[in-house]
Amino acid sequence: EAALVESGGGSVQAGGSLRLSCVISGYFLHGYPSYCLGWVRQAAGSEREGVAVIAHDDTTSYADSVKGRFSISQDSAKNTLYLQMSDLKPEDNGMYYCAARFNEEGPCSSDDVLENIALFHTWGQGTRVTVAS
Repeated sequence: EAALVESGGGSVQAGGSLRLSCVISGYFLHGYPSYCLGWVRQAAGSEREGVAVIAHDDTTSYADSVKGRFSISQDSAKNTLYLQMSDLKPEDNGMYYCAARFNEEGPCSSDDVLENIALFHTWGQGTRVTVAS
C-alpha cells in the first residue's frame, strides 16, 4: 500500500514561488506500467480541487487557474513528485495534498483524473501554502 509525504509548503508574498515535494513509498514509479500522481488543494470553506496531474508517461494536465504558473514533474528514480509554483496569488492559498492512483488495468489518463479527483485512492496529509497580498 502506498504512503505519500508532502513537504515544501510555507508563507510567501504574492508573486513569489514555492516548490512542493511528495515522497512516495510502497510503489516503485520506475517501470510501473500505469499510474497518475497529482496535487489537489483545498481552501478554507471550499471543496478540494485538482490542481495538476501527471501520468506514468509524463502526460500532464492542469487546472485553468494555474496554467502557465505551476509545473508538475516527477523523478521516478527518487520516487518523488514535485509541484513548482510561480507567480503565486492569494487565491492559491490552501492545503495542498499529494494524491496517487496506481492502475492495475489500462492506462491512467491525467485529464480524467484531474476532472474527477475521486479516482485517486491514496492521499498524503497535506502541506499548507499561504500567499500574502
